[in-house]
Amino acid sequence: MPKGYWVSAYRTISDPEKLAAYNKLAPAAVKAGGGRVLARDGRVVAHDAGIAERTILIEFDSFEQAVAAHESAAYQEALAALSDGVERDFRIIEGTD
Repeated sequence: MPKGYWVSAYRTISDPEKLAAYNKLAPAAVKAGGGRVLARDGRVVAHDAGIAERTILIEFDSFEQAVAAHESAAYQEALAALSDGVERDFRIIEGTD
């Protein structure tokens, strides 16, 4: 069964306090949903239209699990805390195997 991934590329962080509130809630929600952080806040080299800002990659055992974790009450609470504090490109993608 193909794995699922959250890919989150931040374009701007306009409210660091909202991001900090999100960061207090999101890790527990991700873990409860079965997610494993593969990369976060490391070095970034951006190409094409990319922006070298905060980038996160999280792995789940399946695409369905990744979608369910995003829709969970715990993660929705984290998103409410984040609100309009950032602009990011967030995608849930299915792995190839």
